[in-house]
Amino acid sequence: MLRLLKKAAELVALALFLAMFGSFLLQIFMRYVVDRPLGWTLEACMASWIWVVFWSAAFLVDEREHVTFDIFYRAASPAGRRIMATLSGLALLAALLVATPASYDFISFMAIDTTPVMHIRFDLLYAVFMFFLAAVIVRTAARLLALFRSDWRAQISSGMDR
Repeated sequence: MLRLLKKAAELVALALFLAMFGSFLLQIFMRYVVDRPLGWTLEACMASWIWVVFWSAAFLVDEREHVTFDIFYRAASPAGRRIMATLSGLALLAALLVATPASYDFISFMAIDTTPVMHIRFDLLYAVFMFFLAAVIVRTAARLLALFRSDWRAQISSGMDR
């Protein structure tokens, strides 16, 4: 079931990327070959870019694939790594939980406005950010729980925390 959901998320990301790339190519063609630029293509590129970035970060990009600055983390002992991972996880979880209600309120408020050309409501455009927040909160909580299990050393050495 999990593999099926991941495949579905990949297909959504692919469709978003193809929409972005297709509208980008159409924009170039219409502007420089036909000399009749289309206004909607820029908005389509931006909207699909916002969605593909947050969608992919929420559901497809593994924590190990993110860019990290881990000089001190790698130099620490396993116990030190556990402490650093726990503190950073707690800080991230707290920040995201505090930000979630305000993010939801702001995104809901943005329903009053639309994009200038395609008239996409801004709340729909930025709704993907709530998926992103929820996914990162769940992943961070799972990471913290794993760090408090008796096999926490295996979690650190397995690359979960790099």
